[in-house]
Amino acid sequence: MTVSALIPTDLSTDHPEDFRSSITMVDLGPAQISAMAYPSISRVRRTPRLIRRSDPEYLQLSLTLDGTMALTQADNETVCPAGTLLLYDSSRPFHGAALPKEGGGVRQIVAQLPRRLVPVPDHQLAAVVADRLPGDGGMGELLAHFLVQVTNRADTYGPRDGARLLPVLIDLLSGTIGQRLDDRQSGDPAEERPTAAFLSAQRYILCHLDEPDLSPARIAAAHHVSVRSLHRLFQRNGTTVRSFLREQRLERARRTLMDLASARLSIAAIARRHGFTHPGDFTRAFRAAYGQPPRDYREAALRGAAGCGGA
Repeated sequence: MTVSALIPTDLSTDHPEDFRSSITMVDLGPAQISAMAYPSISRVRRTPRLIRRSDPEYLQLSLTLDGTMALTQADNETVCPAGTLLLYDSSRPFHGAALPKEGGGVRQIVAQLPRRLVPVPDHQLAAVVADRLPGDGGMGELLAHFLVQVTNRADTYGPRDGARLLPVLIDLLSGTIGQRLDDRQSGDPAEERPTAAFLSAQRYILCHLDEPDLSPARIAAAHHVSVRSLHRLFQRNGTTVRSFLREQRLERARRTLMDLASARLSIAAIARRHGFTHPGDFTRAFRAAYGQPPRDYREAALRGAAGCGGA
């Protein structure tokens, strides 16, 4: 069950005769969150052969609830007791184990989502792969509470709620990664710690994304750096401030266009809601990003949603 629900892995257990497991899954469209319970896994491996066979390019985030998780990936090795978070990458080999407390079993929540959806550059992500992320304070605590809430109340979320839950997961995960990097480099000026400063600027943009007056000057002022320094910060990470801002606004607008609950909103209203003051500019940018105008994209998405609902 674990192999089919998550990424392909090679599993071994000390309970081959009486291995009983349960899984509750919440579908977030391109992502999912799964709560699992099982006796133990003495060894789990994702080998280069398995990666060549199938690699969805996912990030996986594990929250240990009961027992202990151990994982080694990219020369990083960590052990995660209950209450801690662990991030790993489907595109890199790993091995580990999930061991219970004496007389108990293992419970964990695993979120998996496409790597492309998380606005963290690869070289920064490598710094936190197979690294223990505290779940008892700061952004990590918010993320852990979110995972528990979603899986404990899985029956209260309908088919349309996945599109609403996904950006929350992305924002909390990005914030947790940023805070972890901040903790490692605390005390340095923003110019001397570009990784933390870049993620902080990204978080600020995501929090104020729908405000039309969001600009490089405002973002720079919020981080006590010059506009030129802000532009250099983004350029060092392979993008520009305006490109990142536009891409994130378009992605949120795209999710709104797919949402049946927003079907009565006009294209112009959706554009304004997500920071585009001129509908024509929105239409041109959307077509360039997704290959068709927003009206056609919406019609196709809503037809597909209606068809699924009637099945």
